[in-house]
Amino acid sequence: MKDRKKGAWDSFTFPAFTVIPVVLYTFFYILSVVSGLFYSLTDWNGLNPDYQFVGLANYRALSKNIFMWRSLRRTLYYALLLVVCTTLLSLLIALTLNSVKRLKVLIKSVFFFPAMLGSVAVALIWDQMFYQLIPALGRILGLSVQTPLANTRTAIYGVLFVNVWQAVAMPTIILLAGLQSIPEDLYESAMIDGASRGQSFRFITLPFLLPTMTVNMVLSLKAGITTFDYAFALTGGGPNRATEFIGLMIYNDGFKDSNFAMANAKAVILALIIAVISFLQIRQSQKREIS
Repeated sequence: MKDRKKGAWDSFTFPAFTVIPVVLYTFFYILSVVSGLFYSLTDWNGLNPDYQFVGLANYRALSKNIFMWRSLRRTLYYALLLVVCTTLLSLLIALTLNSVKRLKVLIKSVFFFPAMLGSVAVALIWDQMFYQLIPALGRILGLSVQTPLANTRTAIYGVLFVNVWQAVAMPTIILLAGLQSIPEDLYESAMIDGASRGQSFRFITLPFLLPTMTVNMVLSLKAGITTFDYAFALTGGGPNRATEFIGLMIYNDGFKDSNFAMANAKAVILALIIAVISFLQIRQSQKREIS
């Protein structure tokens, strides 16, 4: 009798706990996506409750908007640089930390510290360092040094530097956990067989880390394509739109120009790009794992 009551209670408990995340996911994600897609087909300004259905007019206007395409190319270029920099640096740091014998917890905490800070706070701190510290050091050294954020050619790399400085912490910890899960017996067998460190890394370490690196790369790619806060706090999209990423354009359309319909259209295009690139990236990584 008790087993029957327990079974009935379990059959009720699991669905009950599942309902809450499903409702929250539906309300905050699915309904938001559907409403955003709908408003992208209107002329809604975000304030007036009245709007007209315009169909694909916003998308046709975006296809002819030269600033939209420039911002999109700039965003994809930035995302590619972010993926490459965070992946290589996090792998290098993780390999280095994995070989540390003393004060492991302290050193890990130091490297993880940037991930605990808010991105806007980090951007504002580095903004002061770019505009105050770098010129001051240049004067001390007798050099004419200008902040990279004021140059149209180097501003994007200044924003990238700040982003990488903070973004590299989490992938490093994840890769470090992956390194520590690799059996030591494999390295010992490879050493007995005369394998070099490079061969051990290529045929043992890298295959074990590939799934973890794939997750890190997808997350870095998404963060790069949707980047907003660093450019907003450091440059505001300038100078001369050199750091106006697509996320910043969406913000300006919605909150500065009161054109939420166009902002939603850009957000839909951005979501499709992220979905396609992430799918291709994961599929390619899975092929490498199988091979």
